Amino acid sequence: MMKGDELGVRFGEMGVGRVITDWNEIPMELLLRILCLLDDRTVVVASGVCCGWRDAICWGLTHLSFSWCKKNMSNLVISLAPKFKNLRGLMLRQDMPQLVDSAVETIANNCHELEDLDLSKSFKLSDRSLYALAHGCPNLTKLNISGCSSFSDTALAYLSGYCKKLKILNLCGCVKAASDKALKAIGYNCGQLQSLNLGWCEEVGDSGVTSLAYGCHDLRALDLCGCLLITDDSVIALANNCLHLKSLGLYYCQNITDRAIYALAHRRVNNSNSQVWDPVKSRDEGLMSLNISQCTALTPPAVQALCDSFPALHTCPGRHSLIISGCLNLTSVHCACAFQAHREVNSFTPHAY
Repeated sequence: MMKGDELGVRFGEMGVGRVITDWNEIPMELLLRILCLLDDRTVVVASGVCCGWRDAICWGLTHLSFSWCKKNMSNLVISLAPKFKNLRGLMLRQDMPQLVDSAVETIANNCHELEDLDLSKSFKLSDRSLYALAHGCPNLTKLNISGCSSFSDTALAYLSGYCKKLKILNLCGCVKAASDKALKAIGYNCGQLQSLNLGWCEEVGDSGVTSLAYGCHDLRALDLCGCLLITDDSVIALANNCLHLKSLGLYYCQNITDRAIYALAHRRVNNSNSQVWDPVKSRDEGLMSLNISQCTALTPPAVQALCDSFPALHTCPGRHSLIISGCLNLTSVHCACAFQAHREVNSFTPHAY
């Protein structure tokens, strides 16, 4: 650790404006700038140096991760959450599940400004956590509860009624929570939703997805990979209502047919005040990523029509944004790059000598 005179010289060089002779004299703004360069574990340790540092850090810190904590995460969260009341972002993702409901309840009771919360892989949590977040953290805009397999659809629907600002929601693997009942509530309550991951939520069906499409017109990304129950009706509802949709995952959705693909290919794009097809604007607002792997009912003409409508969908090496693995019948589908390269090759005429 630097001595007082060394500290004064260092901070004088940084333009503090006065000589600092002790660590607890560091201005709060400078202290927070220094802490931004440190890992979260060191920041937590620094908050225990002295009362001044604790107050400054607890007041100024807005984002924190406890993912480094391999043991006793719940106890650490319970002890620190009442101090860090200004948190906007909190990551509690775990490799080995430790978090329990009492820790999440402490967060909800103290961190009322929380906007971004990651609870992924916390399968020890129960509905108590979602009910607590509903009442304590109404400003949530981003919530990741992927892998939290114990949550129910009743609790998730309840949460959506209070956290209506949600824009990004990850429910991947939430096999009990992600049902048509919950999706209808989300579609009704969360009109600002932009991104939703429903990967491997096998209870999701057409009624839930269509409710989302009708209620969440600003949806940009939707992952339905492994949602085996959905049919063309879901995709058609998305095509007709979610005009800003850029990314769609349909991996292993084997009930999807050409009817859905043609609906996507011809979906309308906003043009001024009217909803008419605008092929130029579709390049910017249309699909940019589509996964139809293992959708074996699809045919080349339908998928090629989709590629022709949305040039941002690529099959060329290094730019794969149209994923068709497992669909051997679609190997003839090519993006605009392939046709451009073919034209350039055919137009080349060697000089005669």
